[in-house]
Amino acid sequence: MNDSSWGAPPQPGYWGPPEMGPAQGRPPAGPAYDVPDAQQTRPMPIVPEVPDAGRDALDAGRDAGDRDDRESGAARLSGPLFRDEMPQEPMSSTPPPPAQPPQKKSAGRDLRAAIGVGVGLGVVIIGSLFIVKAVFIGVIAIAVVVGLWELTSRLQERKGIKAPLVPLAVGGAAMVVAGYVRGPEGAWVAMALTALAVLVWRMTEPPEGYLKDVTAGVFAAFYVPFLATFVALMLTADDGAWRVLTFLLLTVVSDTGAYAIGWRFGKNKLAPRISPGKTREGLFGAISFAMVAGALCMQFLIDDGKWWQGLLLGLAVACSATLGDLGESMIKRDLGIKDMGTLLPGHGGIMDRLDSLLPTAPVVWLMLVIFVGSS
Repeated sequence: MNDSSWGAPPQPGYWGPPEMGPAQGRPPAGPAYDVPDAQQTRPMPIVPEVPDAGRDALDAGRDAGDRDDRESGAARLSGPLFRDEMPQEPMSSTPPPPAQPPQKKSAGRDLRAAIGVGVGLGVVIIGSLFIVKAVFIGVIAIAVVVGLWELTSRLQERKGIKAPLVPLAVGGAAMVVAGYVRGPEGAWVAMALTALAVLVWRMTEPPEGYLKDVTAGVFAAFYVPFLATFVALMLTADDGAWRVLTFLLLTVVSDTGAYAIGWRFGKNKLAPRISPGKTREGLFGAISFAMVAGALCMQFLIDDGKWWQGLLLGLAVACSATLGDLGESMIKRDLGIKDMGTLLPGHGGIMDRLDSLLPTAPVVWLMLVIFVGSS
C-alpha cells in the first residue's frame, strides 16, 4: 500500500477499516505526515486465502499466461514492422548456378548401332537376293522363326498365353517355302495345316486356357509367316529380285521420311493413345518420300512400269507401313513393353523391324500384279 493513504479521512466508496487510532498504530500528527495536498491512493483489495492446491494451480496458470505473452511479443517483434515490409533473404556467398542450355531433341535410340545393324542387314539381304534366290528364301524363313519366338515369348511373359512355338516355327518356315515353290495355293494350304497343327499340339496339355492359346497361335501364324510369304511370291516373277528390292526400298524410305519430318517438324499427334511419338507431319513426310521413291523405282527398276504407277504404289506403301507400325505398337502397348526383343542393337528385336514390312508385302505384291502382271 502507498504510505500517503495512512491517516487520511475515509473517502466516498472507501471499504477499508474504520478510523485508526493510536491503539491501532496510527502515526502521530505532524508536518511529515499530515499533508493535505498529498495524492490519495486506493488501498489494495483484500485477497481471500487460497488453499495450497489452488495456489499452485493459479501460479501455474499465471506462469503459462506470462509465457504466452512473452512468446506473442517475441513473434510481434520478430516480424516486419509494416505491412509492406517483406523479410529479406539472407545474403549468400555462393553464386547462382549457370542457366542450362535448351535440351536438343533425342531420337531415343543408339543411332550409331542402329545404322550399323541396318547396313549389315542390308548387305545380307541384297547379297542373297541377287546372288542365289534360295538363300534369300532361307533368310526370310529364319526371320520368320525368330519373329515367332519373340512374339510367343512376350505373350507368355506378359499375358500367360502359351501359343505352341514348335508347330508355329515348322509351319511358318514351310509356309514361306511353299509360297515360293507352289505359289499362292501352296501358301494357303501351308497356312491351314499350320493352324491345324497348333490345335492338335495344344491338346497335349491341360484344357485350362486352351481357347486363348490356340487363338494366339493362329493369329501368330497369320501375322508373321503368312504375310511374309508374299515376299516369296514377289520373288517368283522374272524380275522378282527387283520387285523385292522395290518393296524393301519403299518401306525403308517411308519410315525414314516419317522419322526425318516428324522429328524436325512434328507437332500434331497422329495416334497419341497408340504411339505418342508419331505425328501427322511425319505421316506427310512418309507419303512424300515414298511417292517420289515409288515413281523412280517403277520407272527404272520394274519392267513395263510407269512413274505414275509408282506414285500410287508409294502412297499405298506409306499408308500400309504406318498402319503396320501402329498395329504392332498396339500389341506392345497391350503387353506393356517397349520392344519385342533385344536381338538387334538400336532396333530392338526382329519383330520391331518386321512391323511395317509384314502388312506392306501383300499390298505391294497385289499392286505389282495389277500394274505389270505376276510374271
